[in-house]
Amino acid sequence: MAAGKEIRGKIKSVENTKKITKAMEMVAASKMRKAQDRMRAARPYSEKIRHVAANLGKANPEYVHPFMEVNHAKDVGLIVVTTDKGLCGGLNTNVLRMVANKLRDLQTEGHKAQAVAIGNKGLGFLGRSGVKVVAHATQLGDTPHLDKLIGPVKVLLDAYVNGEINSVQLCYTRFINTMKQESVVEQLLPLSAEVLKTHEVHSTWDYIYEPDAQTVIDELLLRYVEAMVYQAVAESMASEQSARMVAMKSATDNAGNVINELKLVYNKTRQAAITKELSEIVAGAAAV
Repeated sequence: MAAGKEIRGKIKSVENTKKITKAMEMVAASKMRKAQDRMRAARPYSEKIRHVAANLGKANPEYVHPFMEVNHAKDVGLIVVTTDKGLCGGLNTNVLRMVANKLRDLQTEGHKAQAVAIGNKGLGFLGRSGVKVVAHATQLGDTPHLDKLIGPVKVLLDAYVNGEINSVQLCYTRFINTMKQESVVEQLLPLSAEVLKTHEVHSTWDYIYEPDAQTVIDELLLRYVEAMVYQAVAESMASEQSARMVAMKSATDNAGNVINELKLVYNKTRQAAITKELSEIVAGAAAV
């Protein structure tokens, strides 16, 4: 019964793996609800600040913020948002494949990329791809904190203001629903009217600025960029927990199928051994 003992060992091993994947599925489901609530709570703020920034751009055209000016540098800034951990299906693979295609297009056009990595998976990918990583933020935990994101993002913002890069692109995974997440690339800088505007503003009115228009617009557009990055990280974390829950559920189901197949093989092996022993006993009795 050496073969039967080996099969029993495999069954035990798969059962232990099934327990782990089931536990991870339940943990991801618990974290997923909190991440989705946090992401949905941040969406109205990001949409509202986008709307206000669009109104400011139309209401005070005599002042042009540096974020709205077009640079002609050759380098392009990328903010790549991924997860710190794996075991979440094809979530990171999809967004990193999109980043790889973007890098290939930039290389074809003769541009170089400077990147900010948010998440361990993106940091490792950019390092293997030979992309210049100017800053990174990892180990963010289950809750995004803006103070951990401001520093790395500001490196690219300063580079744009100094004319070192011609645009800043944000690459992340947008949460659609529990079963679907979409990898997207959004332009953060320059802040053109198309980027700022979510819908047409038909009213012709202006704000009352205190202390002055330049100070208000400078602060607002900086907060706008930070809000967009925070929203991208929140969307990515909600997508991560959803994808992990689905992946672990699939792994648990597959482990159950493997256990059933191994039990069937074990029973067949055991029955064959019993039949063989009976045949030997009958043959021995007949010989006597």
